[in-house]
Amino acid sequence: MIDGPEKARGGTSRRGFLKRGLALGGAAAAGLAGARSALAAGGDPAITEIQDWNRYLGEGVVAQPYGTPSAFESHVVRRDVSWLTADATSSVSFTPLHELEGIITPNGLCFERHHAGIAEVPPDEHRLMINGLVDRPLVFTMEDLKRFPRENRVYFLECAANSGMEWRGAQLNGCQFTHGMVHCVMYTGTPLRHLLEEAGVKTSGKWLLAEGADAAAMTRSIPMDKALDDCLVAWKMNGEALRPEQGYPVRLVVPGWEGNMWVKWLRRLEVGDQPWEQREETSKYTDLLANGTARKFTWGMEVKSVITNPSPQAPITHGRGRTVLTGLAWSGNGRISRVDVSLDGGRNWHEARIDGPSLPMALHRFYYDFDWDGSELLLQSRAVDEKGFVQPTKSALRTARGENSIYHNNGIQTWHLNAEGGLENVEVS
Repeated sequence: MIDGPEKARGGTSRRGFLKRGLALGGAAAAGLAGARSALAAGGDPAITEIQDWNRYLGEGVVAQPYGTPSAFESHVVRRDVSWLTADATSSVSFTPLHELEGIITPNGLCFERHHAGIAEVPPDEHRLMINGLVDRPLVFTMEDLKRFPRENRVYFLECAANSGMEWRGAQLNGCQFTHGMVHCVMYTGTPLRHLLEEAGVKTSGKWLLAEGADAAAMTRSIPMDKALDDCLVAWKMNGEALRPEQGYPVRLVVPGWEGNMWVKWLRRLEVGDQPWEQREETSKYTDLLANGTARKFTWGMEVKSVITNPSPQAPITHGRGRTVLTGLAWSGNGRISRVDVSLDGGRNWHEARIDGPSLPMALHRFYYDFDWDGSELLLQSRAVDEKGFVQPTKSALRTARGENSIYHNNGIQTWHLNAEGGLENVEVS
């Protein structure tokens, strides 16, 4: 385990570290120019020789009726950690964040979290019921739902247990495994308030119980204020039907709040006057503090970020010189207003560039370009959201919350970059 920035740089002084950084720009430019000259002089076969794909016709249209990624990208997949759970039907897979760009997650790479496996629900047979404290109990078919006004919204979805293994120290070596229980897509659906207005919520109706149609009968209590604000009943993601593992044919979208509340295979909405205190909001999805008390109803996902590349699964292979650092930031409070990057374990910070759409409660892509001289670095990112909340250090988070929880860990992540370009999950004390 690395104890601090000085050890990570092999004991060199901070002043020496900064001097090396100042000398990098010229070396990087010379290195790139030298590489181009060498290729021109030697005659790169990839340029000078005709390749098979230049000689022969390829497959025609509809060779793959539903398009698939290139065979050369077969390594870009969701992965699991087999020892995390006893059974795959109640488990999780992780989004390969280190392989992605932009802010939208491809449908086939969105992380999975199931409590009873993937429910295969025929859409023609699926029904959504609204009951409880309403004027008119209703049952909707999928065709009924699609007659209500619909909206398109881009949101991140993060499991409350994302980074949960890191509460007591650095554990999993790769951002896919430390931070991969998050994705971001465009949802299409109808605002939940339209359905509730159709049923007529009684004045005593202050809470909503959402229930899924899978074998786990997942249920969560949601305050009526949130239900009437920005929640969606969605049946499309990124323009196509929900994938079965994402709740096909219909799911609940609860922007900015923990993923367990985004009930998949949504079958029932019951209006009540108080929370139901179900399993997933009492014994689970509560935060056990150091003094033995537990916080419950901690719905919102706090401001968070992670450097996705370079990272343990995405080492630097080009050697010294021009290097692009990139990552993701998000907050359940709204937009990300700033991301800072540190190369020395938090001693000095540099503002990163946020690129692409900046949408409330969506992922934000950031970049920091620098010249690497081959020295050891401690890479960190720190996000700030539009409400002014700043991503905390892991030490500050543990001081406030202890180490008993597995939920809502938004502490600053550190990657140790060694002289060979490899990276490791570490902590800076």
